[in-house]
Amino acid sequence: MLPVASDRVRAEWRNRIAAEYGSAAITQHFVLWLIQIGASPDLIEDGLVIVKDELTHSGLSAEVYTDAGGSEPPAIDRASLALPRRPEAALELDVLRAAVQVFCLNETVAVPLFSHLRAGTTVPSARTALDRVLRDEVRHRDFGWACLDWFLTTPMADAVPGLVGADLPALFAQLDHNYGADDDGGVTDDDRAWGLAPPREYAQILAATFERDYRPRFTARGIDATPAWTIRRA
Repeated sequence: MLPVASDRVRAEWRNRIAAEYGSAAITQHFVLWLIQIGASPDLIEDGLVIVKDELTHSGLSAEVYTDAGGSEPPAIDRASLALPRRPEAALELDVLRAAVQVFCLNETVAVPLFSHLRAGTTVPSARTALDRVLRDEVRHRDFGWACLDWFLTTPMADAVPGLVGADLPALFAQLDHNYGADDDGGVTDDDRAWGLAPPREYAQILAATFERDYRPRFTARGIDATPAWTIRRA
């Protein structure tokens, strides 16, 4: 017998279908930008693999949603399936910002987050989905930092630390908005078995990720992330 699937479980996995599908579209758009700026062929090829990963994650999420009794199609906003372009900025600057936000930040925190969700998951289809997502997120995280490293080999290398540092306060603020809630969200043991966790645990994982991953990774590349974190927590 499967644990009872609450409306919360169905809503979460329905949202994950859309989120993973959206990630596929965003990554595809990012790869196009990499091609347009003449980025390393290795990065382009790795990005295309990630597109396929995200589509697979969306399909696996749909299987969990069905097992949980869901039947409504996911709500996918077509306007969200592309990266924003700042017309006044060179394309390279938007590619750099997207690399940091989408991959260095979002995919880096996704690794411990999905590891945490997976640890309490017992429903077979949910466990299968999270097993695959966790395995792939490590590669997606590494892709982001590889993109940043590539920028540090280009003619704009000297400007990269300042550009990234200027963007970090707003990007960390967005992470805080997404992960910073300090409540249990009503999550039950049955919900955990379906791969959910309380919002406060997301916030704790984000804070730990800053100390374990963000700060040392940015520091190793000559970028001081501490002011951004201080501003975010002020």
